[in-house]
Amino acid sequence: MATSSVNRVYEGIYGSLRTLMHLVAAVQFSYGIFYDYNYVHFPATSSNDAVIYHPFGGKFKYLTFLDAIIQALYYVVSLVNDFVGTNELAPKNAPTIRKFKDYLMATLAFPVALNVGVTFWTLYAIDRELVFPKVLDPVFPSWLNHVLHTNIMVFIVLELFTSYRAYPKRSKGLTGLAIFMVSYLIWIHIIKHYSGVWVYPVLEVLQLPQRIVFFVAVLGFTFALYLLGEFLNNIVWAKEVKLAKRKST
Repeated sequence: MATSSVNRVYEGIYGSLRTLMHLVAAVQFSYGIFYDYNYVHFPATSSNDAVIYHPFGGKFKYLTFLDAIIQALYYVVSLVNDFVGTNELAPKNAPTIRKFKDYLMATLAFPVALNVGVTFWTLYAIDRELVFPKVLDPVFPSWLNHVLHTNIMVFIVLELFTSYRAYPKRSKGLTGLAIFMVSYLIWIHIIKHYSGVWVYPVLEVLQLPQRIVFFVAVLGFTFALYLLGEFLNNIVWAKEVKLAKRKST
């Protein structure tokens, strides 16, 4: 009875607001993807004739764009789950869409969003030419920049505090994240091979040993963000985590 009452209160107070947030996020990131893909056209060179864009790979060579797709997918799945799945705090037999939602949040949506946002704004603060040259300002609107590099962090943190999710076994979660990140590193090397241009200007100024260190640091940072998400989930939803463990035994 106590658990049922808690679930009813949880759904009554937060259900509508949570669904509204999912709707706003899904529309926002979907429109950001649409606008970026159709209306943002990067110049081929900068003012000093340095090549900054090659058509090979299109927008799909940027982790920012791929992450926007992940975020849009996650919030669309969350919306569907709001209506046909369940947001019960610790369901005994969760439907498939709820399991997929939880796995997607833990493995990709949270760590990749924070990776993109923190890495972008850190490099931007050090030297914006390393990640977002001024030549892009006329073609890449400020609102889109914040949708893809700021709002991804804001909404995923809000999601962490408003929706409980059951984290997968750490080995499964980290394996899924590792497959995605390693695949992306392979992809940008394929792009470099066929286009002769690194996806990000920062890679142009790094020597091979420095690039190796940079890639290892990025992977390590992303894995740390996965662990951070798991840790915060266990803190914010401590009672629900304990309840879920009792139900699974």
